[in-house]
Amino acid sequence: MRTSGDSSKLWWVVLLSLMCASGMWLYMQRVLIAYQIADAQAHSRPRGNLSDLYPRWLGARELLLYGRDPYSDDVTREIQAGYYGRPLDASNPSDPRDQQAFAYPVYVVFYLAPTVRMPFGMVQRVFFWMLVAVTAVSVALWIRMLRWPLSHPSQIAVLVLVFGSLAVVQGLKLQQITLLVAAMMAGAVALVVADRLVFTGILLGLATIKPQVVCLLLLWLAIWTLGDWKRRYRWMVSFLITVAILAGASELVLPHWIPRFWHAMHDYLHYTEGVPLLHKLLPTPWNWIVEIAAGGGAVLVCWTNRRQTAEARIFAATTCLVLAVTLLLVPSYALYNQVLLVPTILLVARERYPLWQRSAVIRALLGIGVTLLLWHWMAGLVLAVLSFVARPEWVQRGWAVPAWATPTLPLAAAALVLSLAYPGSMSASRSTIPS
Repeated sequence: MRTSGDSSKLWWVVLLSLMCASGMWLYMQRVLIAYQIADAQAHSRPRGNLSDLYPRWLGARELLLYGRDPYSDDVTREIQAGYYGRPLDASNPSDPRDQQAFAYPVYVVFYLAPTVRMPFGMVQRVFFWMLVAVTAVSVALWIRMLRWPLSHPSQIAVLVLVFGSLAVVQGLKLQQITLLVAAMMAGAVALVVADRLVFTGILLGLATIKPQVVCLLLLWLAIWTLGDWKRRYRWMVSFLITVAILAGASELVLPHWIPRFWHAMHDYLHYTEGVPLLHKLLPTPWNWIVEIAAGGGAVLVCWTNRRQTAEARIFAATTCLVLAVTLLLVPSYALYNQVLLVPTILLVARERYPLWQRSAVIRALLGIGVTLLLWHWMAGLVLAVLSFVARPEWVQRGWAVPAWATPTLPLAAAALVLSLAYPGSMSASRSTIPS
């Protein structure tokens, strides 16, 4: 039975989480964005709406209303005129390298079809609040999947911290579709646990607008399906049908779109210099070695756990491992992708006491992970406070400090959750199907 003293302590946690989240939003507006504006003015860099939704929205509008190829150079220049304020000049070394071309599967236009006749400013506002809503729902779904009976104050604190994390703040500021895809993935996993496999496949098919983000989750569910094909195949059938419908409808509105999409993806990786996160953290050949070890280890754990039922705790742990490893292997590092770490961090928080009792190595990893996680909130809060009392140009010198720890957080999270997803590491009562 929880005492009133315990409840008051929990509400103090809520207040602390609100302070951290407020600090992050203030840091983003008063330090990071202020620095970007000043830096752009100093180097004559263009600044337009800077919304990651805009290239997809303009491509959808041009294709659906005027029949123009969204992958074409002409549409790319029009995208740049809105995103940056003017088309980029290849001869100007100060101009951004990111061309902001339309680099999604063409069926993303169907998602945006209801908005193509609306002014983009209105579309931005609607999409922002939609991302807020689906992100909040996804947090609730992850907590439910983990079967973590958090009190109401604790749930509020978790939600506030998620919305105050650097990844989600950046995703909301940019109106990044990744937040929508992450919510779809949370919904799909929740549907697996609820044994609504047909709807799981449909939702995962819709999530393939970001194929690089969802591909490892698809691989894990495919391996899991092999553990009990007769009961689990339905999601795969509905997934393939959904993707076929989306691809076929795309072919009707833009014939031969697949080669254009692959060409756009190749160009995107080139002009953004996109490489996996481990290539930024480790030198060659160690980055390749760790990538192979992370990918191979995740696949091995998935194969070993393929007979686990969706209600098993180790199924949830394996899913969290797959999402964490996705961040290590996805071919283009972006901070907002770390929204995929939400279930992993929640799982580690739930299992913190068993983890602490494991070994000195696990305790060290747990300490490192907590430090990396707290760093961006503490640094953001400090810079936010300083922005009110110190000279702006002095505070803006520390614009990158909150992000210092974020690249290594997925690596620590993956290592911790690997110890939980490994067979026999968690209680598996009622967790396996008959051999």
